[in-house]
Order: sequence, then C-alpha cells, then structure tokens
Amino acid sequence: MAAQTRLSSSPSPLAPAAIAPGGARPIDIALLASVFVVAACGLLYELAAGALASYVLGDSVLQFSTIIGTYLFAMGVGSWLSRYFERQLPAHFLRIELLVALIGGLLPATLFLANAYAPGAFRFLLYGMVLVVGTLVGLEIPLVMRILKRNVALKDLVSQVLTFDYLGALAVSLAFPLLLVPQLGLIRTGLLFGLMNALVALWAVWLFRWELRRLRAHVAACVMVLGLLLAALVGAEKITTFAEDKFYQDSIVFTAASPYQRIVVTNGKLGHRLFLNGNLQFAERDEYRYHEALVHPAMAAHGAPKKVAVLGGGDGMAVREILKYPSVESVTLVELDPAMTQLFSQHETLTRLNGGALNNPKVRVVNTDAFQWLQDGQSSAAGPPQGASAPRAGIAGAPPPGPGSEPRAAGSVGAPDTFDVIVVDFPDPTNFSIGKLYTNSFYALLEQRLAASGYAVVQTTSPLVARQSFWTVVQTIESVGLRTTPYHAHVPSFGEWGFVIASRRPWRLPEALPGELRFLSADTLPLLFDFPLDMARVPAEVNRLSNQALVHTYEREWGKH
Repeated sequence: MAAQTRLSSSPSPLAPAAIAPGGARPIDIALLASVFVVAACGLLYELAAGALASYVLGDSVLQFSTIIGTYLFAMGVGSWLSRYFERQLPAHFLRIELLVALIGGLLPATLFLANAYAPGAFRFLLYGMVLVVGTLVGLEIPLVMRILKRNVALKDLVSQVLTFDYLGALAVSLAFPLLLVPQLGLIRTGLLFGLMNALVALWAVWLFRWELRRLRAHVAACVMVLGLLLAALVGAEKITTFAEDKFYQDSIVFTAASPYQRIVVTNGKLGHRLFLNGNLQFAERDEYRYHEALVHPAMAAHGAPKKVAVLGGGDGMAVREILKYPSVESVTLVELDPAMTQLFSQHETLTRLNGGALNNPKVRVVNTDAFQWLQDGQSSAAGPPQGASAPRAGIAGAPPPGPGSEPRAAGSVGAPDTFDVIVVDFPDPTNFSIGKLYTNSFYALLEQRLAASGYAVVQTTSPLVARQSFWTVVQTIESVGLRTTPYHAHVPSFGEWGFVIASRRPWRLPEALPGELRFLSADTLPLLFDFPLDMARVPAEVNRLSNQALVHTYEREWGKH
C-alpha cells in the first residue's frame, strides 16, 4: 500500500527536530510518533470506506479495489497541489489536519445516515468523501517534508518519515479487522481516529506557536473540531440506532459487529428478522417455508439419516428441522462466525425460534471456514463434545459459550468423516469470499464427505430473479460428477427461491414427511420440482476459483431489481 498520511508536526525554532548523532531526543520521538499516528489515521479512513462500500454495495473485491484506487489517485492530486503552498506551511498543515480529522472522522457516520435516508446518493457521497480525504492526505506529505527539512538532512528525513508511516499503516491494518470494528464498530472507530488527528493538530499548534500569526484562531478551530467529534462519539450509539431504525424499518432488537460481518436482528410486522451486512437472512413469519424446503426433501428421501452436517446456517433453523428425525445421532454445524452461533444458542428469543437446537446434546458446533473444514477431512465430531473451548470471537456483553460450541480442532488425523446428509446453507454469492463456496473446488471436496448413499442439498438463490446464477450452481455441481435434482419454493420474504439436491444415486420422492411440518406435505412436495418456462434451465458455465463467474452473474442479475 502506498504511503498514507504523515506527520502532524515539525520543529519550531525552539525545538529543532533533527536526530542528533548522539541519539534521539524527546522532541524527536514525539515528532516521529505523530508520523505514526497520522499514517494510521489515513489508512483507517480508507479501510472504513472500503468496508462500508462492501457492506452496502456488495462484491467486496470490487469495492475495496475501486476505493483504494480512488484514494491513491486523490493522494496524487493532493501532492501535485502542494506546490501552490509556499508560505506559512505550519498554518496550512494545521488547517489540512483539522479537515482530515473532521471529514475522515465523520465519514462512517455520514455514510451510514446517507444509506438510511438517501440511498440513491450513497455511492456519490462515498466516492466524493474518499476523493476529498485522499486529496487532503496527499497534501500533508509534501508539506510535512518541507517543514522538517529545515532541521533534518534529506536522507534521514525520508528514511524516518517513511519508516514510521509504514509502521502506522501496519498497526491499523491489523487492528481494524481484529480489534477496532468488532469492539467499537465503524462509526466509533472513525470518530476515535478523527479525534487522534485533531489532537495531533492541537499539539502542533503548541509546537509552532511562535510561527503562527493567528494563534488564537488556530486554537479555537482545534477546540471546535475536538468538541464536535467528542459530541459525535458520545452520541455514536444514537446515531447508529437512528440510521438502522430508518434502514430496517423495524425496531432493533440486537446488533453486533464481528470480525466477519455486522449482525442485526429486528422485530416488526414480520416478526423477528435477521440481517447480515444489511442482507435479509430470514423473517420469522415465513422462515419455516424456507427451512422446511431446504432440509426435508433430502432428509426424508434418505430414509434414516444418522450423521448430518450443516455448512453455514448459524441461526440453527436448519438444525431444528434436522432434529425432527429420530434416526439422527449427531449433527455437525460448521459456521464461520462464532458470534452467530453464540447469539442463537444464548439469546432467549432467538433460541425459541430455533427450538434450542444449538444446545441439543446431539449437536456439535465447529467455528471455522467450511472450505477449510472440508479440506481437513476430519470433522472432530465423532460424538457429542465433552467440553467446550471459547470461540475465536464473541459478542460484547454476552455470556461465554455453552456446551456444544468449539473451534475447529487442529491437526485432525484419521479417515475423513462422511455424512448421510449435508445441508449447505450459505448466504448468496455477493462477493468472492462467499463465491468460493459455490465453486467446483468446493463441491469436489463436498463429494468426498458425502456417504455413498447420501444426499447434499444447497440453497441456490432465486431461479426467477437470478435464473442464470441458479443454473450456474447446478452446472457447477454436475461438473464434479454428482447428480442434481433442482427444485424451488415460494418464500414471501424472498420470493421464488431455489435449491439443488446433489447425490451419487438418483433422488427419489419420499413417501412420508415428519408430521409437524407447516408447509410441506407428501402431496405437495412433487410440485416443488416443476419448473415453469420462465425458470427453466438455461446454458451456464462452471463456477471456478479461477474465474468466480457466479459472483459477476449474480451481481448483474440482482442489480436489476
């Protein structure tokens, strides 16, 4: 990554900043520390913009690529404009630093509100703010270097500034996904780093106090920006709630930001609804339609499944349906995000929705990437867990995980576990990290974990809205040698929704279904396998890791709606 943001201060006539041959003085260390802080702030605003773009617009690879490109271009523009700043360099630097603090610090909050109240303007505002912040950051670099060169030799100057610049970038690049977003959220994180920029500016006012012509005005500007950012930080929770209530149109029951996604649970006319990164995952009013259609055609066709795996589906709804079969001896739930399984195993209302499925002694929760789990071969799920380890991440304020939840065991050995039924319940392929779970590489691994007489079932987006995407998944599964039996069901919250059964043997229509179902029956089940003309099969290419064609097709088809 190119250099981000740099120094906040430079030597005054009373405090030369050159590093003397005998070693660094306190003022020197302070100056280099400010380089570190400002670099970290600049990179954070870039990361925050990319994360928000991926949340709202999808396709994280595209969004991060365009945000980074736009940001670096703007930095180049700022560097070019710096030639027109000739006098009062410390004063110009202070003004730029305060503007970066104000615009960059408020960037996440502004974009959250724009997405809720003016979604059509989100993209314009996103790239507009990225351009402005990038330009200001680009102005900082040459200004700081020109201020410092009064007391530091050029070779030492470049070496010192770039060293601490890159160290600051490294620190924030690690802290952003692992600490800042999970613990503070995007809005608080942006405001916190805006405050850091403003504090650096205030410190620079003191450092250059003998050079500034309008000292009181600079102090007042610093205090005003600090006050505004502090007020926003105190009200960050209200800002988030205000924006989300408008966006989701329902009261917010629960929110959490994990290292993998933002989790929001609402309650309204449709009952409780789950959103991941703003995308609806289920609505209480009709989720039974989706989960019955997902689980029972494969489970009932098998006859007497004993070992079942669920990939994704951290809400436990699919597990709830699986446990309706008395023959089931063990269920292994593989869910990437521990925050999801922790929430749906401990939250009173949500455990009621899944019937306490994740706390059933037959269920083992493995928090890891499903692709990696298939590659490892061994599920570490030979039976109910004897103990539990803490998951890699949790939900703030939630109690520790209960029995049945543990991270993936490392170094598993032995023959690969196979399963009678594998239920694949991933989110739609909105980005490449999810798209890999719809590739022929993934299905080849899945085939190895499927018992000879077993069935796998895959949720497969809408065959009506995303017809090409649906049949791409079918074609991809067939490319690894598995038979496919596609079908669909109407789920009011989603519309017409598709599924695919994959197996080595032909799928057979089950003679009976569990008695307590609300949607499916033996009489109506055959109707799910009839495709009208507007959903009939169309030619499709195989989705591979090397091309991720499905992600592009999905974005094109759903982008029309």
